[in-house]
Amino acid sequence: MVDDSVRDHKFDHAAAKLSEVRTSAGPIDDLPADLQPESLEESYLIQDRLNAILVPIFGPPVGYKIGCTTRIMQKYLGISHPCAGRVFQSMTRHRESAFERRGLCRPGVECEIAVQVGRDMKAGRNYTAKDCDNFVDCAMASIELVDDRWTDFSRVSAPTLVSDNFFNAGCVFGERSKIPSDELGDATGTMWINGEVVGMGSGADILGHPYEALAWLANHQACRGDPLQAGDIVSLGSVVQTQWIEAGDTVVVDFPRLGQCSLRLE
Repeated sequence: MVDDSVRDHKFDHAAAKLSEVRTSAGPIDDLPADLQPESLEESYLIQDRLNAILVPIFGPPVGYKIGCTTRIMQKYLGISHPCAGRVFQSMTRHRESAFERRGLCRPGVECEIAVQVGRDMKAGRNYTAKDCDNFVDCAMASIELVDDRWTDFSRVSAPTLVSDNFFNAGCVFGERSKIPSDELGDATGTMWINGEVVGMGSGADILGHPYEALAWLANHQACRGDPLQAGDIVSLGSVVQTQWIEAGDTVVVDFPRLGQCSLRLE
């Protein structure tokens, strides 16, 4: 068995390396072999340490992103299970906003549905999608800004990608909307870049229903001793394959039953 102090040393050094890449705009081939997480459990422990370093830079966490919740993204990334990361206060925008290209390695955008949790989702129960209807305050269209901080992400293990908050670099959220859960599953979203449609999908693409992703995260966080709390915003996964963008590009996401939001990279 590996001594706890040795594990802590590994996790701290891995988090420091990932923080360095984040703040210097990388990219990096991979974590050094001796710092790579050997399991998803280890990856989230490294992520915790990384986020403690990032809070003074980006502000407190305000929610989560979930990746690989749709077939199109699981196929694209070659990962068959959901992956969670934290979203920070200074990295969130609302309705129409801009992010700077400077400081990003390889920026991309994703077309998502987000929800805001209205009540604490405490530990001690196994949440289902049906349960989530009683805990969601509102839903909104979302653009997730991702950043590929790797020279070739296809060669990086899923646990290592999770350690780095699974590509997250920010989010733009649309207007808050009250929408019945059955309509949320039927909601269809379209993404444009510079006025051209680049993809579309529906809420049902997200594990069959967006609340399935939320239930997964609620159970995941409860098991980790850090349950979802009222006010948390969760971007539930992209219904369109990641699109890579450059400075000057404008992105619009529209879910007619939810509204729209836009992002410009400057």
